[in-house]
Amino acid sequence: MGRHRRPPERQATYREVFAVVEFRRLWSAQTLSSVGDQFAQVALAVLVYDRTQSALLTGLAYALTYLPPILGGPVLSGLADHFPRRRVMIVCDLLRMLLMGLMALRETPFAGLCVLIFLTVLLGAPFTAARAALLPDVLSGDRYVLGAAVNNMTHQATQMLGFVAGGALVAVVGTREALALNALTFLLSALVLTGIRRRPAPERAHERLRLWRGTKEGAVLVFGDPGLRSLVGFAWLCSFYTIPEGLAAPYAATYGKDALYVGVLMAAMPTGMVVGSFVFSRFVRPSSRIRAMGWMSMLSCAPLVGCALAPPFEVTVLLWALAGCGSAYQLAANTAFVAAVPAVGRGQAFGLVQSGILAGQGLGILAGGALAQVIGPEKVVALAGAAGLAAATAAAMAWTQVRGQVVAAVSAPARQSRVKASL
Repeated sequence: MGRHRRPPERQATYREVFAVVEFRRLWSAQTLSSVGDQFAQVALAVLVYDRTQSALLTGLAYALTYLPPILGGPVLSGLADHFPRRRVMIVCDLLRMLLMGLMALRETPFAGLCVLIFLTVLLGAPFTAARAALLPDVLSGDRYVLGAAVNNMTHQATQMLGFVAGGALVAVVGTREALALNALTFLLSALVLTGIRRRPAPERAHERLRLWRGTKEGAVLVFGDPGLRSLVGFAWLCSFYTIPEGLAAPYAATYGKDALYVGVLMAAMPTGMVVGSFVFSRFVRPSSRIRAMGWMSMLSCAPLVGCALAPPFEVTVLLWALAGCGSAYQLAANTAFVAAVPAVGRGQAFGLVQSGILAGQGLGILAGGALAQVIGPEKVVALAGAAGLAAATAAAMAWTQVRGQVVAAVSAPARQSRVKASL
């Protein structure tokens, strides 16, 4: 008899993913909200500056879009584990519609505008946690990976195109009208989500709602398990390879004052991420994605080291895009994290990780900007790449110790679904 071979792994297709009605609704709601948010960011920046004529206050208003998920995200994300996740998303959308509508009013003072911005973004934390926790219930097995890839590519695409379209929209219809349009996108998102099947609340819903205690329990769950701790380390590596995006303007200035340089540099990493996510999710076997995660995480940082040589503009764009391709490893890390986290605490766990990502990105870009004033943006990007590469290497070495049990956890649902299909 010949050697036993493992049965070939079945990979899902994007057609199968979009054939799921509930996923189409989740994706549509995400797209509506993301596009509306890009319009709102442009409109708010213009509105605040027109009203105050202060770059400092305009920057403060923009900074308020980053603070709420960091400060309140880990706490409010627990709502997705205490109430039906569909309901959490719809309520958050309706509340954000109301708040965005208040921003569009002409008589709203600057202080009130800041409060409304803070509350609107804060409500995004339980919404995102509920959506992330619901997606594995909608898509199982390898379809979940492709669904996550679609969401990731959609997010990057709206970032690349949303600001340009938002600027054009504000120029045509005005700032308050653009804010009112964003309020409408939240309403449409809520209506789309009503078509998702009702699911009962997680088991934790029967417990008393204690958000602070739930945050502590979520931290113990995530950081007390070696496998989850390793996966969180992979997720937080983005703190290093997103620094170049924050330095795109001063970096582009080293080549010339043409604004086109800034746009191309800012689009390089998202473009690479879209390409990498598509290839990694569609043409790499599920188990191979998990095993390649360590090498891919190194690829997300290593090309940036080449910026120390001050290469030509075209080479810099290629290096940044290559780093974006490497960041596709986050798909595998996300899938493994979902398989390893109990469904009951999924919302809280996702909220904690997401808040850490935002905090790391914000602090990394802030530190990078300060350091670039002293040594220049090229060297800062190279240092970020070197530090990220060292962290990725350490994460990959730790990953080898726990990879086997995580691979088994990821493979188990797929095996179960194949068994059910054969019965």
